[in-house]
Amino acid sequence: MSTDWRESLDRAIDERFSQLVEIRRHLHTHPELSGQERDTSLYLYQLLGDLGFAVQMGPEGCGLIADNDSDSAKSRVALRADIDALHIQDAKQVDYCSQAEGVMHACGHDAHTATVFGAIAALKALQESNDLPWDVSFRGIFQPAEETCAGATAMINAGALEHITSIIAVHMDPTRQVGHVGFRAGVLTANCDEMEITIDGRGGHAARPHEASDPIAAAAQLVNALYLFIPRVTDSQDAVVVTIGQIGGGDHANVIPERVTLRGTIRTLDRVLRRKTMEHVCRIASSVGQTSETKIDVRFGLGCKSVMNDANIIQVLRHAARDVLETDGFEDIARPSMGSEDFAFYLDKVPGAMIRIGCTSERAGGSGLHTPMFDIDEEALRVGARILARTAVYLSDPDRERRLEANEASGVW
Repeated sequence: MSTDWRESLDRAIDERFSQLVEIRRHLHTHPELSGQERDTSLYLYQLLGDLGFAVQMGPEGCGLIADNDSDSAKSRVALRADIDALHIQDAKQVDYCSQAEGVMHACGHDAHTATVFGAIAALKALQESNDLPWDVSFRGIFQPAEETCAGATAMINAGALEHITSIIAVHMDPTRQVGHVGFRAGVLTANCDEMEITIDGRGGHAARPHEASDPIAAAAQLVNALYLFIPRVTDSQDAVVVTIGQIGGGDHANVIPERVTLRGTIRTLDRVLRRKTMEHVCRIASSVGQTSETKIDVRFGLGCKSVMNDANIIQVLRHAARDVLETDGFEDIARPSMGSEDFAFYLDKVPGAMIRIGCTSERAGGSGLHTPMFDIDEEALRVGARILARTAVYLSDPDRERRLEANEASGVW
């Protein structure tokens, strides 16, 4: 098979690269929190509509689905991006610094969006010029509310996976250099379960704590006990992370309040361990409640399973990256991340995979995810778009399995 289509695909992405940077910077300047991404969605709706995509808005005007044509019954490959931002104050001194107080794209979702946009825009250009090697039907899914684990389910319920045969995605990775990409088959991220703990005590005067049952003191004991004892009841070979990220209670310095609320997460890599850890949390909470004479209620809320990358699709992604990356650009991800990703909800329905795109260089990047200084070297957009676009073509090959097996050794498709 001639490589002309790959060269044409690269040219199409290169011709649009300045637009990808513009899109990423526009979104970085105007971030929106989970469930509030209406302006972002409308902005993308207009851009994709102008390119001739059949576009459907997501629930309540947040998120969108973009098909390369209007044939709703076609089987397609989906390319997924997320569009929401975080409650973080942008601390960078750049022209595209966030203009929304206390809101920032600190997880690379603006870059994921620009990357998927670039991939599907280039694919559509080649489709219209008849430069693709076979029929390629594809869908861009731009989902809201990834950070709250609500967006993927909402988009699935809105029909995002109808007639989808496979789904692929990227995640920016500031621990890797631009031009380097991380691949891993199987478990990529952790199960993540939210928990809310309510501690009800008996309020009183700060000068007479013996007349009260102090929920703040109980909260302090509970956090300490969770951090101390969860590791002691867990096999040291198993990964478990329990974190309390929010504590609320009290209105006055000299008043012991009636109630304190804790919110946090449990992260595990094994489903049996997930259940056991929840049981341990409840047992520890019960013990602290007895010793502090408070009532402690533990509730587990929205959970997100592990991202399970399909081995065959990882193989295709690696193949697609062969003429995009240098030899040393291929990096195996040695072990799963304890972070979570609601991309997992799609993988419950269809096979798919996510790869990690290096986004750090001497020019930009290097600050970690979810930090006020997070930024990327925007060359990562070009790398990601090239790999995703190629992969969509390969996954659409009607003779994919035979061709991949026959030509894997030579690197020619």
